[in-house]
Amino acid sequence: MTDSTPARPVVIDVWCELQCPDCRTALDDVRALRARYGDRVELRLRHFPLEKHKHSFAAAQAAEEALAQGRGWPYVEAVLGRVEELDRGGEPFLVASARDLGLDAEEFDTALVDGRHILIVDADQAEGKAIGVTGTPTYVVGGERLDGGKSQDGLRERVEAIVDGLLGAEG
Repeated sequence: MTDSTPARPVVIDVWCELQCPDCRTALDDVRALRARYGDRVELRLRHFPLEKHKHSFAAAQAAEEALAQGRGWPYVEAVLGRVEELDRGGEPFLVASARDLGLDAEEFDTALVDGRHILIVDADQAEGKAIGVTGTPTYVVGGERLDGGKSQDGLRERVEAIVDGLLGAEG
């Protein structure tokens, strides 16, 4: 095989909660992974809303609507970058953030009312609990769970070591 790019990208599940300050901090790691690996990895947003954050469930649904409108990660980054505003503003802030990104804000508002994304969020949360996710951010790559909610020190390096190993095995 002359092409060194694997047929399928390595999947990194990023268990995230949009009202979580630690997830905001982890955005630098997500950006660095995206920059280092490009299309050799697929960063998948997985939802793990925490009960202690009253807007986190709505934020997860809003992120799914952003994904449906083709701007999932930009929306996630925009909301996480303004966690304090989400704390204060709730659903109106989520809709305004969509409008700021040029998304269909009316559709966001409707999606939050009709609950069209609830099943996805519930399924992610159930899967997260089943595999031992207890906080956010948590990464799952190559079958290994890395908990960034306890400490993010060295976390990106551990993710990169796993990805490098997987890419080396495929190349």
